[in-house]
Amino acid sequence: MGGCFVSVYKFYMSHSTVQKNSLLPEPVKRSRVQQGDVSLSVCEWGSNDKPTVVLVHGFPDCSRLWAGVVPLLVSDFHVVTYDVRGAGLSDKPTPIKAYRLSELMADFVAVIQAVSPDKPVHVMAHDWGSVQMWECATEPSLKQRIASFTSCSGPSLDHSGYLMRKLLASFTLKGWGQVAVQALKSWYIYYFHIPFLPRWQWRFIMPRLWPLLMKKIEGIPVQYHAQLGSDGSFGVQLYRANVFQRAFFPRKRYAIAPVQVLVPTKDKFIDPVMTSQLDKWVPDLTRTEYPAGHWMVLSHPQFIADSFRRFVQSVGEKPPLV
Repeated sequence: MGGCFVSVYKFYMSHSTVQKNSLLPEPVKRSRVQQGDVSLSVCEWGSNDKPTVVLVHGFPDCSRLWAGVVPLLVSDFHVVTYDVRGAGLSDKPTPIKAYRLSELMADFVAVIQAVSPDKPVHVMAHDWGSVQMWECATEPSLKQRIASFTSCSGPSLDHSGYLMRKLLASFTLKGWGQVAVQALKSWYIYYFHIPFLPRWQWRFIMPRLWPLLMKKIEGIPVQYHAQLGSDGSFGVQLYRANVFQRAFFPRKRYAIAPVQVLVPTKDKFIDPVMTSQLDKWVPDLTRTEYPAGHWMVLSHPQFIADSFRRFVQSVGEKPPLV
């Protein structure tokens, strides 16, 4: 039985679209963007006379998540990545309140003002990067700053809150079952709210364990890097600062730009149902399901890049701000 598993695994890895040795090209520009007391690390590729795309990573990643995607986009776009607060080379504030969605949105605004002050940007985000970009893509004051939003593996906390209420209020086995499935998939969220332990575990145990878990759970080879423990430990604060507040007190948030949702159907953490009823909130919606796991940005970078490019081309470039 074990030999059969090894054979299947080797076959999968030999035919997978994972780019095992993807090398991120040297940025054209590295900079620091200041937002309040927090300094953010920003990298840029390509010519800034092309449409600007901002790629936003999630938990427990940093901007190196996009190493397989950036080379596929630089010929057509001015590509920007940044380490969100608490990750990578950006500052890591300690208070939980420093990781509220309002602060994350302010960071994004500071970045796009620095890299594209006169033209709106296209955004693509994964996991918690997507969660925080939903906050931006539903913010009326940013209507002229975001040309499009591509979301992957990270729903809006507000939309999710309303969806859970609707499913529970349906008083059907199907609705309750969907809530139960997502509740089980979200086990780690409850764990992250335990004092001290999860942050300690990320700091001292998970850095060496994480690559092994990713290979076993997602079938993706990832490399250990020295900042992983710190990224995970501070990233836990994202959950503590936002999840339960939005789950119990969701707000009515409507998209201010065209949205594309890429849905990995084999996601072990977010059920596809979580993005199945977005029409109420997103007037211009494109939703595509794909047989991949949660980290499809790593496992299927070509699909991610191609889907993004097609979507941006269908949206067209907005005129400069006046």
